[in-house]
Amino acid sequence: MPVIKPVIVAIASNPVATGGVISTTVSPTVDRYYAAVTAAMIVGGVTTIPAGSFLDDADGPVTTLPEPPANGYYNVYVNGTLQQGGLSTLTAASLVLATGDLTEGTPVLLEVSSFDGASTMTTPPTISAPTITIIS
Repeated sequence: MPVIKPVIVAIASNPVATGGVISTTVSPTVDRYYAAVTAAMIVGGVTTIPAGSFLDDADGPVTTLPEPPANGYYNVYVNGTLQQGGLSTLTAASLVLATGDLTEGTPVLLEVSSFDGASTMTTPPTISAPTITIIS
């Protein structure tokens, strides 16, 4: 004898979330570094500026550069002009520019921006339960 199974058709409404308070704080950090290109930095069609050649915003010497931030970006300005992102590579040891067409004394500014964020739920939302209606 075959097994007889009941067949039930039903529809359900989507749950709805209302209310709730979430506070989000974004904390930006911006660091700038300045260097002047020397002839020794221009080799083989690229310009490599070692970290030790940079000064920070307070004119202090720099030993390492920040790594490119996961939650941020960096900009490179050569002679005051913003460069395209793909023309430079930033590491802790150096900034490499994909050009050898710079002259000695050209100013280079590195700007590194990173963003940290935190969210806090002070009042949880009210979430309705779905309504299930059996049709047959």
